[in-house]
Amino acid sequence: MRDRGWSERPSSDVVRRHRPDYMIALYMGILMLVGLVVIYAIGPQRANVLNNAIGSNYSDSYFFVKQTISLVLAIIAFGAISIIPYKFIIKHAPKVLIIGLVACALLFIASKAGLPIADATNGASRWFNLGALGSLQPAEIVKFGLLLYLAVFLGARSKEGKVNNAKATLIPVAIITGLSLLFIVVIQKDLGTGIALSAIVITMLFMAGMNKKIGIGLAVAVLVVGAIFIFTAPHRVERIVTYLQGDSTSSATSTADSYHIEHAKIAIGSGGFTGVGIGNSVQATGYLPEVINDSVFAVLGETFGFIGLITLMAVFVALLLRMLKVLDHLVDIRLKLLVAGVFGWFGAHVILNIAAMLGIVPLTGITLPLISFGGTSMIFITAALGLVFQLSRYTVHASRLSTSGESTHEDSRSGRRIGRTRYASRRSS
Repeated sequence: MRDRGWSERPSSDVVRRHRPDYMIALYMGILMLVGLVVIYAIGPQRANVLNNAIGSNYSDSYFFVKQTISLVLAIIAFGAISIIPYKFIIKHAPKVLIIGLVACALLFIASKAGLPIADATNGASRWFNLGALGSLQPAEIVKFGLLLYLAVFLGARSKEGKVNNAKATLIPVAIITGLSLLFIVVIQKDLGTGIALSAIVITMLFMAGMNKKIGIGLAVAVLVVGAIFIFTAPHRVERIVTYLQGDSTSSATSTADSYHIEHAKIAIGSGGFTGVGIGNSVQATGYLPEVINDSVFAVLGETFGFIGLITLMAVFVALLLRMLKVLDHLVDIRLKLLVAGVFGWFGAHVILNIAAMLGIVPLTGITLPLISFGGTSMIFITAALGLVFQLSRYTVHASRLSTSGESTHEDSRSGRRIGRTRYASRRSS
């Protein structure tokens, strides 16, 4: 059966475009502003640490300026994706995924050839060094491309009732996911990004209607593959051992990983109830590793205290709940899949980063979205949120949804104007 294009849906399912959910943009803006403030506060300390450690010549404003540029580009990406018709974006989904995979392959070749364009850090090449233009992480392109591609692919299989068909759905998804993970986890040695990518795939599969038994089998398979990835890399084994030892690790036997989590906890504990204030962080002066990246949550705890962290987590939860509202009020399964994928992507980053800093899970090297220092990650996560923001224009009022979740009669030709975002309890129907 030939899959019909996005514009070929029955007229009764064409939802009239309306006011988007501006709360998505508001929560995103708050988080980005918090990230900019914390980078402004600890950037000079980070620059001083690096200058003393590796002989670099970073100015006090270097990281703040870089983060400001990234923030501006991210806002542009959000605005562009929220304006460009989603049908056009989806139409080119395979191209985006191919570009990401090709970029990963070129990065691998460049790193093996020893070319300066392949930025190598700790024995892994994850970024293209673009000189004055900064750096580019192709894994983020892969995540965004896979999100778009699976929305189209799984949406078509869901309509055909073949989501649980191994040949038609599960094997193709496994192949494309496996290829992506090969580049990201095995070649680039980036388990954190690999986990986020897996979260996108799993969330979308469940949204598409994957059978529970198959889901359990998939979960077991993911755990097995994850264990293989961990136990074939000594530094990952060290992280697991450190995590299992917990706080029993003595200073005499402290490893780099135990040192990291110990100082993360010290930072959070030092913040107390109200924090030490902006610019007064002690752990940011060189004690806490990756202070502007993976460990930024711990610095926020030291700076703003328990109240600040609770408020920050409340904003994250509010943004995630807003995504679920958008998802719940969409009609087209393919649009639902897009929002579900962004939810899994964003949620995985938030949960794993915070849990790692609290010692709940092992360190994974995953960033805190919209707050951690870094351009490519922020640009693509805001692009994904821009897509959700655009799709919030096509939600339907709860009273227009049947019990099966399908739209009844509201379409773009309706004369009744609804200016507000249509989120309402289904009880109102």
